[in-house]
Amino acid sequence: MTSQNAGGGNAILVINAGSSSLKFSVFRESGAGGLRVTINGQISGIGTEPKFEAKDAAKRPLAERVWTAGEPSDRTALLAFLLEWIEGRLDGAKLLAAGHRVVHGGTRHAAPVLLTPAVMEELESFIPLAPLHQPHNLAAIRALAEAHPELPQVACFDTAFHRGQPWQAQMFAIPRELTDEGVRRYGFHGLSYEYIARRLPELAPELADGRVVVAHLGSGASMCAIHAGRSVDSTMGFTALDGLPMGTRCGNIDPGVLIYLMRQKGMGADAIEKLLYNKSGLLGVSGLSNDMRALLDSEDPQAGEAVELFCFRIAKETGALAASMGGIDALVFTAGIGERSAPVRARVGDKLAWLGVVIDPAANEANGPLISAPTSRIPVYVIPTDEEQMIALHSRKALETA
Repeated sequence: MTSQNAGGGNAILVINAGSSSLKFSVFRESGAGGLRVTINGQISGIGTEPKFEAKDAAKRPLAERVWTAGEPSDRTALLAFLLEWIEGRLDGAKLLAAGHRVVHGGTRHAAPVLLTPAVMEELESFIPLAPLHQPHNLAAIRALAEAHPELPQVACFDTAFHRGQPWQAQMFAIPRELTDEGVRRYGFHGLSYEYIARRLPELAPELADGRVVVAHLGSGASMCAIHAGRSVDSTMGFTALDGLPMGTRCGNIDPGVLIYLMRQKGMGADAIEKLLYNKSGLLGVSGLSNDMRALLDSEDPQAGEAVELFCFRIAKETGALAASMGGIDALVFTAGIGERSAPVRARVGDKLAWLGVVIDPAANEANGPLISAPTSRIPVYVIPTDEEQMIALHSRKALETA
């Protein structure tokens, strides 16, 4: 397919599929080769009682539907409905492709790829590396191929942005044969970091070649060291379980704890997986919630400890990532907590006073974009991420170069 096929008025569908939900966006081509979102929505309750909701770019409701018992509501039927609904609102424009967020691309994929049966087979081999995400990403691709076999599909990987990291940042100190088999640090949230790496120089051109630590703080949380727009190091490693404490994930943990759980508690792989992925993190420490807003509102001491641990680890990892780059020129907060939680940003800023960080309280409460005071040695920004925009751009490019 050539760039001529991607002419004005075309559209890209972006899909982010989970276990029981499917988020989607529609991007239309705009002037100067840009892409603007026109529709956002989701299908929730997949497998139980599916519900479809769609809004326009201004967040105004466009449509809603609930499937009743007995109606066809498997993924294929739901995606067939979604495509028909979207195509009815394109005003004659052509839907060029569907771009998917795929968590794991292994060591080979440093860029998005047009999906083929051979690529799908390869991506299925990465399911053990991302068991909570990869199966659902691929299930949506298969279902859409069944519902709309003529529509090109593109995989955009959360690991791709990190593939150019130095070998030291990717390697574990384990026997070489295991490293060669793929047991290495991959890093995740790459689509988010790639967007920030593109957006930051627009806000602060002097940082285009700078050393920047980005904190992607949401239900899943990680951090990345970016030097001159390229990933140098990250907190997530072999899986999306590593690094910072998250909503329900433990983050970094001594492997000896896992041996202890197996030997002393008699826990098998499934039980340990459930403990570390679903019962730990903010939820495990607080015993109350995995929602940062609920923890900040609570007077329970354990809720306070969960917040404090989260902020402590962010500050600690900031220092480690700065060391990976030989210094730091800026700090960026992004994703749900990073973009909207002024108290978390303020606490992290206080813990980074040794770096010369000074947060401006009024700018912080206003959510930025610049939240550091003029006296701060390094600037601190809040930049909303847009993984969907990256997927749309990548999908169009993949079609143009195919």
